[in-house]
Amino acid sequence: MVLAMALSGTIGLLVVESGLPVLWVVWLRCLLGGLGLAAWVLWSGQWSRPTWRESGWLLLGAAALIVNWLCLFRAYEYSGIAIATVVYHVQPFLLLLLAALLQGEPLPLNRLPWLVLALVGVGLSSGLVGLTDQQASQGQSLGIVLALLAASLYALATLATQRLRRLAPAQIAMLQMLLGALSLLPWVWELRAQALFSPKVWAAVLVLGLVHTAWMYTLMYTAFQRLQAQAIAGLSFIYPVMALLVDLLWFGAKPQPAQWLGMALILGALAAYRRSERKPNQK
Repeated sequence: MVLAMALSGTIGLLVVESGLPVLWVVWLRCLLGGLGLAAWVLWSGQWSRPTWRESGWLLLGAAALIVNWLCLFRAYEYSGIAIATVVYHVQPFLLLLLAALLQGEPLPLNRLPWLVLALVGVGLSSGLVGLTDQQASQGQSLGIVLALLAASLYALATLATQRLRRLAPAQIAMLQMLLGALSLLPWVWELRAQALFSPKVWAAVLVLGLVHTAWMYTLMYTAFQRLQAQAIAGLSFIYPVMALLVDLLWFGAKPQPAQWLGMALILGALAAYRRSERKPNQK
């Protein structure tokens, strides 16, 4: 799960370097990731025929995941990456609430303070602190709504995946990616004139599809099947820290003191969360 979240933090780098329209990026991610996973599933013999009940959870998870990507990328256009990312990272809290409501998992009240501290760290590291009233009024509300919707859908996709413990993680991700590629094809076809490819673009989308989708989602779905929602929620905050480091090292961003403080809060909260998680097992 740690490796999957670290890879998630570098997705933005590949999206920017590809220079493709957002819809094309999502479609190619689904297509290449799905084909890569299909090859692995066939080679390793991991295929199991889903039951009707499992097919329903697969469809729900696929729809939630793909629409989550579309909402999040569109939120970037309205409210900017910083604000959209901050809002999107209420997802761990939504995951805890949905797990309590739908699956009866107890709310870890003794660990919630660490999750709140991590969320504060996300807000600081995004650069949201210092936003002017004028910036906040320029179409931010729609972006915030879209980011909240994306966070809710991602939490729903996580819970749907937890219901598929009999199926191999690679098979789950493969079916969801291929369903996404088929559903987006009509809209992608209309934007075909805007997709300009070069060796650099192909390199970016191949890494995005095969490494950051096929391999990453296998890692992530394996974790989803083995971990409770509380543990998944705590580790999800690695993503924004990694994204900020990519901005710093690749794009030459210069974090403000508040952003450095935010990263420190996130890492400290994660360490405390993991420590509190291990204590019951040590007794």
